Amino acid sequence: MLSRRHIRLVAQEETEGERRSRKERPSRGIFTVPDGAAIIVGMVLGAGIFKTPSLVAAQCHSNGGVLLLWLAGGAISLVGALCYAELASAYPHPGGDYHYLERAFGDGPAFLFAWSRLSVVQTGLVAMHAFVIGDYASEVVRLGPYSSAVYAVGAIVLLTFINIMGVPEGKRTRSILTAAIGLGLISVVGFGLVASPDGSTRAAAAHSAGGAGGVGMALIFVLLTYGGWNEIAHFSSEVRRARKNMTRVLLCGIGAITAIYLLLNYSLLRSLGLAACASSGAAATSAMRGVAGEAGAVFMGLLVVLVALGSMNGVIVKGARRNDAFGGVFSGFFGRGDKAAHAPGLLLQGIAAITLVLAGMGSRGGFSMMVAYTAPAFWLFFLMVGISLLLLRKKERAIARPFRVPLYPATPLVFCGACLYMLYSSVVYTGRGGLIGIAVLLAGAPLYVIGRSPHAYDGL
Repeated sequence: MLSRRHIRLVAQEETEGERRSRKERPSRGIFTVPDGAAIIVGMVLGAGIFKTPSLVAAQCHSNGGVLLLWLAGGAISLVGALCYAELASAYPHPGGDYHYLERAFGDGPAFLFAWSRLSVVQTGLVAMHAFVIGDYASEVVRLGPYSSAVYAVGAIVLLTFINIMGVPEGKRTRSILTAAIGLGLISVVGFGLVASPDGSTRAAAAHSAGGAGGVGMALIFVLLTYGGWNEIAHFSSEVRRARKNMTRVLLCGIGAITAIYLLLNYSLLRSLGLAACASSGAAATSAMRGVAGEAGAVFMGLLVVLVALGSMNGVIVKGARRNDAFGGVFSGFFGRGDKAAHAPGLLLQGIAAITLVLAGMGSRGGFSMMVAYTAPAFWLFFLMVGISLLLLRKKERAIARPFRVPLYPATPLVFCGACLYMLYSSVVYTGRGGLIGIAVLLAGAPLYVIGRSPHAYDGL
C-alpha cells in the first residue's frame, strides 16, 4: 500500500528525474505547432461525443443555449490546459497530477488522488464507455429490457480478458479507431446539414426547469467530452520553443475540437430538433435514421460501438499502466512491470466496472449515473491542481519554467473558479451516483492512515 519510506524514495527518484529532464530539455523539442495541435485533437476526441449531446440538450431550453455551453466548455478547457502546460514544463514527470499534488500539498492528497483515479475515475470511465457500447448496440439488435447493460457487461468481460492475455494494442488499431471517429463525425455532420431542418425548438418534458442546476449538470457532460486536454502533461516539454509556441498549440488544438463539437451539435439539433435530441439515447443513430433510413442507423450504431470499444480498451490499458506512473504506490496490490503482474489489477478493475454497470442498469440514465459517480473526485483534484500552480510559483521560485501561463495569476484563478463551480455542481446536482463516488473517495483516507505506519507493508 503506502508507507512514508516508500513515498520518500519515490520523491527522491522524481527529483533525480527532473534534474535529468532539465538538462536534456533543450534538445527534446520535436513537435511543431501543427503536430502538437493534432496530438491534442487525438487525445480529446472519443466515443463520449456520440452520447453527451442528448444529455446536454436535456438540460437546455433553446438551441442557442446548447451551443453556448459547448463554446464555454472549449474556453474552460483552454484555460485549464494553459495551467497544466506550465506545470508539465516545469515538472516533467509521467505521474502528472500525482506529482504536482505531492509537491504542493504532500503525500496525503497525492495518495487520495491516486486512490480516486484507481477506484473512482478509472472504473467509472470503463463503465461509461460500456454504456455507450450498450446504448448504441441496442439500436442495432435489442436484447430485452436490460439490453444496454447486457452489452456493457459483455464488453467489459471481453476487453478485460484480452488485456489479461496480453494482446498488444498496435498502431494499426489506433489508426482504425481514429478513422472510425472521423467517419462517424463526418457522417452525422454531413447528413445533418443536408437534411430538412426540424423546426421544433420546444424543450422535452424531461428537461430541467433551468437555472443553475441545468447549467451545472450540462457543463459536467460538456467538460467530460472535452476530457483529455490535461494529458498534455505527457508531451508539453517536447514542443519546439515551448515558451513561444505552447499557447498556439493549445489555441489551435482546443479551437479545432470546439469547432468540431459545435458543428456536430448544430447538425444534430438541425436534423432532430431540441426535444428529439434530448429524448434520444443514441442521438447520432436517430439522426442517421431520419435521413438515411434503417440502414443508416445500423451503420452508425456499429460504427459508434467500434469507436467505443477502441476508446474503452485505451482506458483499460492506461489503467494498467497508471500505477507505474504513480511511482508504485499500490504496487504490492495491483502489480507492476509485466503483463502477468497487471492481471490482478485488471481483474479487480473489471469486477468494479461490472458492479457499476449493474448498479445503473434498468434505466436510461446508466451513462449519466457513471458520470455522476466520477464527477466529484474529478473536479476536486482538478481544483487542487489549479491551486498547486499558485502554490508552487511561490514555494519553488528557482525552478525553470520553459512555459509560463499567460495573464498570471488571472488565468489560474479563473480555472480554479470554474473547477469550484463544477465541484459544487457535481456534489449538489448529481444525486445518488455522486454520493457513491464521494463515499468511495473518502474510503481512501483510512487506507492512507493505515499505510503511514513506518512498518506497514515494508515487505512490498
